[in-house]
Amino acid sequence: MAAAATARPDVKGFYEGRTGSIQYVVSDPSTRRCAIIDPVLDFDEKSGTTATVQADLILHYIEENDLTVEWILDTHPHADHFSAAAYLKERTGAPTGIGSEVVRVQKLWKCIYNWPELAADGSQWDHLFTDDEHFSIGEIGGRVIYSPGHTLASVTYLVGDAAFVHDTIFMPDSGTARADFPGGDARQLWRSIDAILALPDETRIFTGHDYRPNGREARWESTVGEEKRCNPHIAGMTEEQFVELREARDKTLPMPKLILHALQVNIRGGRLPEPEANGGRYLKFPLNALKGTTWS
Repeated sequence: MAAAATARPDVKGFYEGRTGSIQYVVSDPSTRRCAIIDPVLDFDEKSGTTATVQADLILHYIEENDLTVEWILDTHPHADHFSAAAYLKERTGAPTGIGSEVVRVQKLWKCIYNWPELAADGSQWDHLFTDDEHFSIGEIGGRVIYSPGHTLASVTYLVGDAAFVHDTIFMPDSGTARADFPGGDARQLWRSIDAILALPDETRIFTGHDYRPNGREARWESTVGEEKRCNPHIAGMTEEQFVELREARDKTLPMPKLILHALQVNIRGGRLPEPEANGGRYLKFPLNALKGTTWS
């Protein structure tokens, strides 16, 4: 396991420009086994249309490279895009996974949506990962690091020398993720980041979003060492300074435009609402349930 943990998997990132999300295929070059991490199901909020353009790009890459999917993983229930995990499970037969604390997110949003029939037990996924649980992709060892703060359920997947941190740390010029969603906590986020940055400096960091500051090209790979030296939310910061900075910044941010759309899909493992009697599928929005309103 020690040798496997220091292995270097191949990582392919797919940038989704509408939401600034990055999806990943991480693979063992020797066995051609892979995992898909944080895949996006396309959704246009203006027309209510869903599509599988992004997920099909991933499937094409997997087919072109003769890969076998072992896992379809989400780092947390996303608030800014729909998960394509359910669609990719249908196409590949691979099991889905997420952190075990997702049940707390389900219970929280079950109340917000007034959704008594929602099974808030994590049964929508094939596997719920616990903190420090070990798994493998081919012959490369993986480990789950519970990373709350952005959400109650956020996890980091450490695969060989690659850490998939999603909404904790962004690129060194972009700071860190917000912590003001229901169940979020800036102090927990700092401690999660601290645990990630305790990994060796050469550990590759793969973030889940990039918003292209100053119009630069999208980027999603850094290292632990780079983040410690160059990230303005991290370098030279104490926990108290970070919490003050993070909470002040979060007060200026509106809620993501898709949060009420996405959560009711993503707390069901990326499953769209069941068809109603007329065959149509419908999303349900609670009014006045969230703070963070902007009128401009």
